[in-house]
Amino acid sequence: MIEIKEEQERVILFGVSGGDNDEMEASLDELEELVKTAGAQTLAKVIQNLESPVPATYLGKGKIEELRELAKRLEATGVVCDDELSPIQLRNLEQALEIKVMDRTLVILDIFAARATSSEGKIQVELAQLKYRAARLVGLGSSLSRLGGGIGTRGPGETKLEVDRRRIHERISHLKAELEQVKRHRKTNRKQRDQNHIPVLAIVGYTNAGKSTLLNTLTGAEILAEDKLFATLDPTTRAWELDRGERVLVTDTVGFINKLPHHLIEAFKSTLEEAKYADMILHVVDSTSPMFASQMHVVYETLRELGVENKPVITLFNKMDRREKNGFLRDFKADYTLEISAKTGEGVERLRHLLTELLRKRKVYVECVYSYGEAGKIQAIRRYGQLLEEQYTDAGIAVKGYIPREMLGRLEPEEK
Repeated sequence: MIEIKEEQERVILFGVSGGDNDEMEASLDELEELVKTAGAQTLAKVIQNLESPVPATYLGKGKIEELRELAKRLEATGVVCDDELSPIQLRNLEQALEIKVMDRTLVILDIFAARATSSEGKIQVELAQLKYRAARLVGLGSSLSRLGGGIGTRGPGETKLEVDRRRIHERISHLKAELEQVKRHRKTNRKQRDQNHIPVLAIVGYTNAGKSTLLNTLTGAEILAEDKLFATLDPTTRAWELDRGERVLVTDTVGFINKLPHHLIEAFKSTLEEAKYADMILHVVDSTSPMFASQMHVVYETLRELGVENKPVITLFNKMDRREKNGFLRDFKADYTLEISAKTGEGVERLRHLLTELLRKRKVYVECVYSYGEAGKIQAIRRYGQLLEEQYTDAGIAVKGYIPREMLGRLEPEEK
């Protein structure tokens, strides 16, 4: 029996630095992780110091020649740019380098295509890929004409070699219609949650900050949580019980990343909107990352782009069990900060108590007596508020507790 194995791509990473080489090196390190996640091996990294990329070729003429010789010497199968290349840059670089040229956006789209499992996730990824390819049909021509595996060939790409713009745009229109149905379904679910008056918490954060691990720890969701970029794409919502039996819904969202492709933000808007309609934001930060401050900035910028503003934010500095330095951790944009370890559970009880107190401030304290025939209202207090005290007397059931302000009229005792 002959075993056919897909050959691992061997790539060189390159980018343009406007002056801060440390920042550029960190960005290329992150790109290396992305490339590794996509299944390729990084051979070398090339940085050119320029005020801005060259419009026609991204790199200068001399650096292109240097990159071409390096690729030949290392027997690279491709090169990956840290920025999103324009169609003309893509075409010109491929002609000059005589090798497959990719960019950060293509790598991220490839990872998303491999990781999407739900029908909604697959629709979103295909839509983002087709929008990317529609603008680059000319520039990607020779790359897409090659047979075999590699970055950029997963998902719809491998069947779209001969598809013209008209058919791609027809497919885009069809996918948009499908996503509209998904959006309507999400809207119905949110309306149902609003009627039930159950608070919703949205977990956001940079990719690989530990969002899925936190959801698992809080709710026992048992979703995939790996030490990889974009380990999970599909959002998961689970119930979590706070103090005195109060329940909240916790929703995980797709991780953010520096230079997150605009196509992906647009395609995943229906998923990311969960944060927009949440009552509170849990912002998970990898405290062990030397770039955690810039990663927080990326998260806040992405939230702003999505219209997620004026929400209470609790920043959770995660992975404290692995943090070696005891430096001061702070987030001036957050309303509250906590140090936690989603993996070990450290700090989770403090988070539970904080949320209980914050949600209590949004409720009304009541003391009343219900007739025995109104026991269902006490169940509603248990479910949507906090039942502090319950006494059975001759006059009825004496209750002390907190209930959502909007439910006050519905839970008043009947007049005797």
